[in-house]
Amino acid sequence: MKISEYRGWQPAIGRNNDPLVARYALNALGRDFVVGDLHGMFAHLRALLDAVCFRPESDRLFSVGDLIDRGPASKDALQWLQQPWFHACRGNHEQFAIDSTDPEQLEVWVRQNGGEWWLDVGPTEHALFREAFQRLPLAIEVTTRAGTIGIVHADIPPGLTWDKFASLLEAGDADAAFYALWSRGRIQGIGGTGPISGRIERVYCGHTPTRGAVRIGNVWFIDTGAVYCYEGFREARLTMVEIHPDRHHEYSVETGHGIRRAAPD
Repeated sequence: MKISEYRGWQPAIGRNNDPLVARYALNALGRDFVVGDLHGMFAHLRALLDAVCFRPESDRLFSVGDLIDRGPASKDALQWLQQPWFHACRGNHEQFAIDSTDPEQLEVWVRQNGGEWWLDVGPTEHALFREAFQRLPLAIEVTTRAGTIGIVHADIPPGLTWDKFASLLEAGDADAAFYALWSRGRIQGIGGTGPISGRIERVYCGHTPTRGAVRIGNVWFIDTGAVYCYEGFREARLTMVEIHPDRHHEYSVETGHGIRRAAPD
C-alpha cells in the first residue's frame, strides 16, 4: 500500500505531549519481553505469560502492535493497555480504528481487514479506543543488558540508521511513519536487507505473518500468524521473546496446543 492509496491518512498522530518514539530505561528489577501481533488472541498471550511465570510487579511486556481485529477478544485491548507493565507501539490496525471516523476508511476496515467487532461497540467506547490508540508511539526503544532494542510494527526505510529513523518519526515525516505502520519491503527482499546501524543492537517487527520468527540482519520479524488458526493455518502460533536479561529467547504457543521454548539466539 502506498500513502496515496490510503486516502485521508496523516502522519501527525500523537496526542498532546505523547511521544512518537517511547524510550524505556534498563529494567533493573525484572525481565522484559516483546510479543508479536496479537489480533485479539489475548487468551494465548495469557498462556504465554503464565508459562514464563511473568511477574507484573517487576517484569515488562512490549508489543509490536496490531492488538485488534480478526481474533475473538479485540475489545480486551483497552484493558491490556491500561496495565502499567504493558507497552505497545502502534500497528496499522490501530491506525484503522483511528481513521474510522472517515466512512470510506471505516468500510475498508470493516469489510476487508477484520474490523467487524467495531460495529458492536458503542460511540463512548469508540472514543476511548481511539484516544488510547492515538497515544501509542510509532516506535519504542528499550535499554537492555545486551544493548538498546528497537520495536516497530512493520519496517524501517532502507539505508537509515535507527537514530535517523527515530528523528524522522518525531518530526512527523510521512514516509517514515508509513514504513513504521505498513511496509513489508525488508521481509520481501525489496530495498534494504542489511542490518540497522547506529546505537541499536536489534529491532523487532511484526505485521507480516511468517511460519516462525525470521531474522534479517539484526531485524527480527515475530508475527507468527496466531490469529490465522481460524483460517486453517495449522502452524499458527503466538510468539513472545525475552529480550532482557536474556538476549533473545523465544517462547510460543500454538493455537489450541502447548508452549514451545526455542533455543536462545
